[in-house]
Amino acid sequence: MADPSSYRPRPGQIPDSPGVYRFRDEHRRVIYVGKAKSLRQRLANYFQDLAGLHPRTRSMVTTAASVEWTVVSTEVEALQLEYSWIKEYDPRFNVKYRDDKSYPYLAVTMNEEFPRVQVMRGHKKKGVRYFGPYAHAWAIRDTVDLLLRVFPVRTCSAGVFKNATRTDRPCLLGYIGKCSAPCVGRVEPEEHRELAEEFCDFMAGRTGTYLRRLEKQMMRAADELEYERAARLRDDIEALKKAMEKNAVVLADATDADLIAVAEDELEAAVQIFHVRGGRVRGQRGWVTDKVEEITTGALVEHALQQLYGEESGDAVPKEVLVPALPDPVEPVQQWLTERRGSGVSLRIPQRGDKKALMETVARNAQQALALHKTKRASDLTTRSRALEEIADALGLDSAPLRIECYDISHLQGDDVVASMVVFEDGLQRKGEYRRFQIRGFAGQDDVRSMHEVISRRFRRYIAEKEKTGEWVDEESAAPGENGLKDDEGRPKKFAYPPQLVVVDGGQPQVAAAKRALDELGIDDIAVCGLAKRLEEVWLPGEDDPVVLPRTSEGLYLLQRVRDEAHRFAITYQRAKRAKRFRSGPLDDVPGLGETRKQALIKHFGSVKKLRSATIDQICEVPGIGRKTAETIAAALAQAAPAAPAVNTATGEIMEDTEDGAPDPTEGTPDERRGQET
Repeated sequence: MADPSSYRPRPGQIPDSPGVYRFRDEHRRVIYVGKAKSLRQRLANYFQDLAGLHPRTRSMVTTAASVEWTVVSTEVEALQLEYSWIKEYDPRFNVKYRDDKSYPYLAVTMNEEFPRVQVMRGHKKKGVRYFGPYAHAWAIRDTVDLLLRVFPVRTCSAGVFKNATRTDRPCLLGYIGKCSAPCVGRVEPEEHRELAEEFCDFMAGRTGTYLRRLEKQMMRAADELEYERAARLRDDIEALKKAMEKNAVVLADATDADLIAVAEDELEAAVQIFHVRGGRVRGQRGWVTDKVEEITTGALVEHALQQLYGEESGDAVPKEVLVPALPDPVEPVQQWLTERRGSGVSLRIPQRGDKKALMETVARNAQQALALHKTKRASDLTTRSRALEEIADALGLDSAPLRIECYDISHLQGDDVVASMVVFEDGLQRKGEYRRFQIRGFAGQDDVRSMHEVISRRFRRYIAEKEKTGEWVDEESAAPGENGLKDDEGRPKKFAYPPQLVVVDGGQPQVAAAKRALDELGIDDIAVCGLAKRLEEVWLPGEDDPVVLPRTSEGLYLLQRVRDEAHRFAITYQRAKRAKRFRSGPLDDVPGLGETRKQALIKHFGSVKKLRSATIDQICEVPGIGRKTAETIAAALAQAAPAAPAVNTATGEIMEDTEDGAPDPTEGTPDERRGQET
């Protein structure tokens, strides 16, 4: 590990101008490339106290052994040079987008004497017109098969073309009219090129003019009694319309645009792009990347634009590029796109209308792509086993933690404090064993006390049930006459299984609270750790410094999934409780009283009970409530009787709160009340 001060440039040595810089390791390999409006200010950020740096940035500067830079005239030049160097050096600490699949393109080789239509993958070649990308190669072949009837362009390989020329016999497509057979001289090179250009124009979205021309030719042929020619033109028009139907119209104004959406978490990001030409989605592609550096959504968008248009020809850059966040600064990127296109490019965030709705669709695709990527990664048995082994090694456990429980606290400014418990066994979710808790009294004042209470309640029940029967049957969820619910294998559902590892969402204070709760119960055979979300650090009880797992560690990835699932389950329950609190019974029947004013009333008085005892003048003090409305509210509350509390018929207890995961009988379906998702 190198000391950054050993290669830090002297003060005043770095110019205060735009440029691109490279960090190299001890073997002179480039490990990071970046650009800056001011090299002096940007590089100074890397040579501050290591404790103040993001862990990934700290890893980069301690791996590097030298830094060098190149001064340029403008930020646009810096953007271009940064892209060139990233392509040349492939630095390990830069964001690297990798395709989630290899996308095929429809290509027309306009650089040949007789242009050929074909499916192409990989790097793009100069002088070739590309359309797409498409999701599948068969989708291209279906489209081409329809269009060859109208545009009989050559599709054969160079070998087949030469053989046909030598034998003076065309291929099958030449005989059935789906190739103009330039190989045997049926058309001149100029005529064939004109066919290829018309094919490209149609694929580029200029379809209306060509269809109208064919319709006029069909009508003229019919008037001249050339019915066979008119029928062929009619069939050509139907074939073109069928080819157009393969792409749905999404923007009615025939817009040319690319829409880019990003879905991300702390470690990875997925990018999805929709290519819209002539108002129709002509192609779709996606990338997934590891976030090897601290990076914003705007910076991810900037890298995606470089990846997308860095090697494109000018006509591949559309008039509009719609993004979820703008790069900072946006002017150099917009100028670079304009230079690539040769005319103005609008780079913006859609705010309303059809474009915003389509952007939401692209964003959903990005989220699904990220989820699919994570699912594929999590479903691999070898990967899960390696993740559990890495966790055991990092935490000093005797064996891999086959059962992991994670706890998270959720509240809204101290109100409706709840907690969640999620269970992973062998690296996979066990949703049937999730539990949720309500936090009462003083514990809701802070997350640390809440965590202590939740851990205490969960393991007190574990000890009690273990001493009694060795297992806990959820009797409150059992059907009449049954001893408890059964799982898929016919066994009673158990809550007394002890985990090998307890994970809490938080840092050192939360870990200490969880460990203290276990110690108070005399439990010393369950490991505890915490995952701090901001820096993804793993904290152990009694340790002053966290355990920092490598960014590419499968163990860190599994811990992150566990923590994120606990957070999702907790916040879903907390939102449901908050929504129920605002469904305020008698107030729902007051005419003209909307959600905003109902929430204002509840917030002002704290509960319906206090509101019921308030005077009309006191109700009028709430913003937005006039005297007439206050009188209506008071009358409605006076007529409505207070709701009786729910009672557990098995025990006779008032069920105002959820105890140790036991459900509130007034909420949700039976599956939801057991903590399962339905």
